[in-house]
Amino acid sequence: MTDHSIIYTLTDEAPALATYSLLPVVRAYAATAGVRVETRDISLAGRIIASFADRLDEGRRVPDDLAELGELANSPEANIIKLPNISASVPQLKAAIAELKAQGYALPDYPDDPGSDEERDVRARYDKVLGSAVNPVLRQGNSDRRAPASVKSYARAHPHRMGPWSPDSRTNVAHMTADDFRSTERSAVLGHADTLRIELAHADGTTTVLRESVPVLPGEIVDASLMRVAPLQAFLAAQVARAKADDVLFSVHLKATMMKVSDPIIFGHAVRAFFPETFARHGDALASAGLSANDGLGAIFGGLASLPDGAEIRASFDAELAAGPRLAMVDSDRGITNLHVPSDVIVDASMPAMIRSSGHMWGPDGSESDVLAVIPDSSYADVYQVAIDDCRAHGAYDPATMGSVPNVGLMAQAAEEYGSHDKTFEIGAPGRVRVVGAAGDVLLELPAAAGDIFRMCQTKDVPVREWVKLAVSRARATGDPAVFWLDEGRAHDAKVIEKVRARLGELDTDGLEISIMAPEQATAYSLERIRRGENTISVTGNVLRDYLTDLFPIMELGTSAKMLSIVPLLAGGGMFETGAGGSAPKHVQQLLEQNYLRWDSLGEFLALAASLEHLAQHTGNARAQVLADTLDRATGTWLFEDRAPSRRVGGIDNRGSHFYLASYWARELAAQRVDEGLAEAFASLALALSADEDAIVEELGSVQGSPADIGGYYHPDPAMTEAVMRPSKLFNEAIASLR
Repeated sequence: MTDHSIIYTLTDEAPALATYSLLPVVRAYAATAGVRVETRDISLAGRIIASFADRLDEGRRVPDDLAELGELANSPEANIIKLPNISASVPQLKAAIAELKAQGYALPDYPDDPGSDEERDVRARYDKVLGSAVNPVLRQGNSDRRAPASVKSYARAHPHRMGPWSPDSRTNVAHMTADDFRSTERSAVLGHADTLRIELAHADGTTTVLRESVPVLPGEIVDASLMRVAPLQAFLAAQVARAKADDVLFSVHLKATMMKVSDPIIFGHAVRAFFPETFARHGDALASAGLSANDGLGAIFGGLASLPDGAEIRASFDAELAAGPRLAMVDSDRGITNLHVPSDVIVDASMPAMIRSSGHMWGPDGSESDVLAVIPDSSYADVYQVAIDDCRAHGAYDPATMGSVPNVGLMAQAAEEYGSHDKTFEIGAPGRVRVVGAAGDVLLELPAAAGDIFRMCQTKDVPVREWVKLAVSRARATGDPAVFWLDEGRAHDAKVIEKVRARLGELDTDGLEISIMAPEQATAYSLERIRRGENTISVTGNVLRDYLTDLFPIMELGTSAKMLSIVPLLAGGGMFETGAGGSAPKHVQQLLEQNYLRWDSLGEFLALAASLEHLAQHTGNARAQVLADTLDRATGTWLFEDRAPSRRVGGIDNRGSHFYLASYWARELAAQRVDEGLAEAFASLALALSADEDAIVEELGSVQGSPADIGGYYHPDPAMTEAVMRPSKLFNEAIASLR
């Protein structure tokens, strides 16, 4: 790439489909400023294919674009627009492998229990694709996420619906109070560079090395913690009984995508806790058939037909399902429960959606009901309980008047819990898990039983220093108070607090309101201010960043996809994320069934404007700044003209919304007087798009209502997908005419 290049990532599901429609517009407009928009494929399918390039025919090989972008993110030239991608669970990974094999890719199957060196190699390659494989590589900077002024003003003028809350609501959060990751956590700060080893010391004096080499830098925070399996099992069984006694829906809320090692295991324990008799009688048969509770009921039910006693096992599941508490549903019409797929109910999205909907989820009968939301680890579960209690006491929030909670998130260099995938283990035998330095000194140590889940995390010093600096910068730019969500009673947070206070002492904070509060206190403080219409900057670690940039935007804006997310990279470049919101598999299903894509690309518009502005500031490209400024104004018009996709066939969908964005942007460019050459270049396009509006909208709408074929779900055919996503001949010709 060059200094005048932007990298636009190709990802998965709804955002990837939308890219086929939007990217031609982006490239055409950017080219008028001499800006080249390149693409790199970081989709799940692309990452799988790249991982096995040595096993594929030459014509099917692809480069490792994620590795290339990881290198680029550490250079000052980086300018990356990052769209949401699948953080794959094992069932998703297996489905993607099966699709690629059906398309002719000679990929090996995913080995659940590798028994040979070759199978272990295959498993290791696939495991690098699982979960949050992308974000730790690209996020070489901390996060600045906020609702742009135009988005916030639109939300206040057109508030989304918030379900009413009753003071009698029985919705609550359940979490462990001991023996979880938070309560067992141990933390240390490294005084010098070292190479650590994670090992399990057995009672007979032997040791098993779990991780041979963990390089660490001076000043780095290292944590070790355990989720103890026996207390976890007891806790989950108690919550099943509690949900039954309270007559509320039972629902488990985890992060089986990002926490790709620990949370699928916890999910599996939840499945077994809900069906204890079935697993007691048939657990061995299921395990022998490779049907794991960790993969969810969907995978188990799908494999029962191959078992001789499959009908009996299914009857046992059905009997316990009927006898137990009502189970929260992902799709009640299709019988998809909360326990069907580990990646279907993701805590950071599912909990805010529940709070927005009167504290309800959908039950088996297709109606809403109060919920017992089970979040086993106590680290941040009470954030949601505080919000629930606040709604129970004061009612739903009002998007027309409520304030905002932007976020400054510590995430650079795989900071904190999301950097722990390769240092998370299910302990195979009792012993003591030790984190040992190169000189043999034991840095951290925890007793462990077989089945316990161990996690080690790292947080480097430089990202913490830059995180504090970014928080101070945002507080000064806005005048809003900034709150560090840190708990002195938690081992990790206590070490971070020491660094925060030291760094604040080095910075100019005169006149700024900066404080440190435990997450529960910070939640209550922020919610009190929200109800008064006031803004509060949340300054958080990586997991809380992920949680809060869904929680507050979903309440404020109706969706987290409307957030502006800027990542100032430590090396001087920039990454611009398209807000949160996931990759929207339900939207893909609607496209396939009705040729209608309701994905809202507002996040892409916001990220593109910020990317163009960054390029202009770093290269002196004045035209790129004009493009950025006019895109901001066009996006404001797009919002207030209500050109976002509607939910149902008959309205404008994602493709129609892109047409209106292109039209308003061309109009702004033609009208601006900063660059007469640009104005002249866009004058005829603006006129054509305006004159042909009705005809273009008719062409875009005429395809709705019938099935669409894109040749694949995880790896769609490019030509077929382009034909589906660009059905307007007039619009395509108008964009192609821009020179």
